[in-house]
Amino acid sequence: MRKAELSMAIIMALFSIYLMWKSTELPIGWIPDEGPGGGAFSFWLSGGMLFCCLAMIIRWWRRTSPPSRSDKPFMDRETFVLFLTVSLSLATMIALIHFVGVYISLPLFLIFYMRYLGSHKWKLIVPMAIFTPIFTFIFFEMALKKTLPKGVTEPLFYPIYDLMY
Repeated sequence: MRKAELSMAIIMALFSIYLMWKSTELPIGWIPDEGPGGGAFSFWLSGGMLFCCLAMIIRWWRRTSPPSRSDKPFMDRETFVLFLTVSLSLATMIALIHFVGVYISLPLFLIFYMRYLGSHKWKLIVPMAIFTPIFTFIFFEMALKKTLPKGVTEPLFYPIYDLMY
């Protein structure tokens, strides 16, 4: 587990640096009367990811996280099953976006992840599953004027768009 934590932190840090570099091909600053440039969010999200990777490397070096203190193999059976479950659930969410849109697939993923992988209680899961898509809609569609895929649910958004424009 110790080797897995370090190798993933390094791989993700390199990927973050690459994404930051590619993001600078588009404007990353604020464009008057338009909003953030095309590369702004990918640049700053990649910067945040790089910061988290560096924090993981520091935790690994100090041996403050459970995986950094572990002597288990690179990936034992339990870890592999968890990795496969998360990967398949993410792939399913991404595939569902095309059909039912972000605002249905995102809460379904949150419900699955929080309940079955995180073992959280329903009184936390339900508000998260309701308010995350609402916040996402307000942030992307209203504040940034960037539409997200809605799939078959798109007609449900027409009344909201009529109010917005």
